Amino acid sequence: MTASLHLLAPAKINLSLDVLGRRDDGYHMVEMVLQTIGLCDSINLEARSDGQIQVHCAHPFVPAGQENLAYKTASMLREISGNSSLGATITIVKSIPVAAGLGGGSADAAAVLKGLNFLWDLNLSSDQLAEAALKLGADIPFCLMGGTALARGIGEKLTPLPPAPKLWVVLLKPNVGVSTAEVYKKYDDSAVQRRPDTSRLVAALAAGSLDGIATAMANVLESVTLPRLPVLRHLKQKAMEFGALAALMSGSGPTIFALAPDYRRADAIYNGLRHQVEFAHITTFKEVPLK
Repeated sequence: MTASLHLLAPAKINLSLDVLGRRDDGYHMVEMVLQTIGLCDSINLEARSDGQIQVHCAHPFVPAGQENLAYKTASMLREISGNSSLGATITIVKSIPVAAGLGGGSADAAAVLKGLNFLWDLNLSSDQLAEAALKLGADIPFCLMGGTALARGIGEKLTPLPPAPKLWVVLLKPNVGVSTAEVYKKYDDSAVQRRPDTSRLVAALAAGSLDGIATAMANVLESVTLPRLPVLRHLKQKAMEFGALAALMSGSGPTIFALAPDYRRADAIYNGLRHQVEFAHITTFKEVPLK
């Protein structure tokens, strides 16, 4: 059994997010185009043989014990293995902002799933890992796969898409918080002014049409979050003024991302807005999910 492993866990953005309905169990049916980006958490895994699972993270808002999603992931994987002596020390170094709509917790969980499957010699298939991932969270199956994908259902029905054209991404997260559960609870279909054109977006991504990508993107959850947090609308407007191809909220927010065709324009957006937010970062699309 290999003793340790280091992994990168990349964030994701929603190039589109549409809500198609609600299931009887309360989960919303969605249709989204998801994209991994180059901003990554760092995950270090050390195998143990004493059955203990320990999680270390210096970030003040990341729990270190059994409430941590990485802990729950390791615990579930050990249960699947049937070997109670399997253990791990998990060290997470956060670069992805917490509760930002960028899938940081899900990315960390995906890295732990892949990493411990290797360290513990479990030999679970990709399908088995994805099945386990869905029990932990709807975003985790995509984080396992990475790249560019169309997600349906509650986010678990994934169709890989051809690699998107290279675009620069400027992330802008103000010092505000949102609850994903509350955003979906308050979602009202009649309040949506603009929906994504998902089929057009998929075609534009495949064709490398930057204008097509920009005009097809939309996130219906903005209809809930933007009226409650006017700073997000301001950031979107200013990003466009500084030359963004498109600017959109990722997930349920509060991060706004702006797309730029080159570094010069991304840098202009970043420098124009970085003093107005808690977190600002320039990155690009990332096609390799974990390495």
